[in-house]
Amino acid sequence: CSGLIKIRLKFLNDTEEVAEVRPEDTVGVLKSKYFPGQENQMKFIYRGQLLQDQARTLRSLHITDNCVIHCHRSRGGGTTTAAPSPTLPEPGTTHPDPSGLPLGAGNLLVPALMVVLAVVWYFRINYRQLFTAPATVSLIGVTVLFSFLVFGVYGQ
Repeated sequence: CSGLIKIRLKFLNDTEEVAEVRPEDTVGVLKSKYFPGQENQMKFIYRGQLLQDQARTLRSLHITDNCVIHCHRSRGGGTTTAAPSPTLPEPGTTHPDPSGLPLGAGNLLVPALMVVLAVVWYFRINYRQLFTAPATVSLIGVTVLFSFLVFGVYGQ
């Protein structure tokens, strides 16, 4: 059919689907056509911009033939019991993150503190003449406090 353009829908696991749409179609129509029942979970990103306005047409967003729209299926926004369409890949299947925490400097702080505590305990055991009784009690207190912190954050 004339007037149709092909848009590449790219997922987080680098798989792609080709969508055939009209330039007059809106973002909402694209979501409902290719992700029925999952419209609220799908996020579209085009040229670094999140496409939030469901009423905007593809033409007004300057989306032309063979453009790439990045698709992300969020887990929030209500749960659906329907199985995903077999032709659409699940974006989260190749990048599981069981902790739910992004990798960053804050997440590296806990292992770093654990290493520091282990080194201090090593020196306490091998060079006990350097540690006074209050220093040993303080080390025990810091270790117990740190243990509560770790088990409280990661022991859910």
